[in-house]
Amino acid sequence: MARATKPIPAALGFRVKSGWAMVVLLAGNSDDLRIVKCQPILLSDPKIPETKQPYHAALELSTKDGKAVTARLCKIVARAAMQSVKSLLDESRDAGYRVRGAGVIVGSLVDPATLHNDHMRAHGFEGQLFRKVVEGALASEDIPYAVLVEKEAYRGAGMVLDRSPEETKSVIANLGKSREGSWRAEEKLAALGAWTMLEGSEQLK
Repeated sequence: MARATKPIPAALGFRVKSGWAMVVLLAGNSDDLRIVKCQPILLSDPKIPETKQPYHAALELSTKDGKAVTARLCKIVARAAMQSVKSLLDESRDAGYRVRGAGVIVGSLVDPATLHNDHMRAHGFEGQLFRKVVEGALASEDIPYAVLVEKEAYRGAGMVLDRSPEETKSVIANLGKSREGSWRAEEKLAALGAWTMLEGSEQLK
């Protein structure tokens, strides 16, 4: 990122996935949104593949061994997320952007303990884990954040931004025309999270 001449308000958006997250850094306002950065970050250790799905790694183990394995892998996940988010924020600050908040988009907020199927429960705990490590990393850097569930994200963001879900989708879709590369659901949702905090962080406090 090129160095800005003075601190510019900006916001981050995260579409959290299993072991990684798509991140967008936005600056500007609703009339002139600008993508500063759009890239994936790691929330796991590539040298330890099991950290992408730490609860699945314990499914075939005894309860005692499974808990020990999961605890070890979760600690690695937390460290990886902390490092990735800190590097991202440091990079943004060094480039002259003042990150005022972050929007975190997740697949679900359902309590994993209520899921009866072992594999679905493992997926649920992993989704919860990767959301929480991002939240923890942001909190450690004093970055305010808000969480939106994917299926309700456009409606929820539209309420904060005082726009209809259709208008919100249109703005996000058109935003992708300003950059080269893919503009899939992950990038769009990350941008939506950033826009929500850039324009509406006061309402979300």
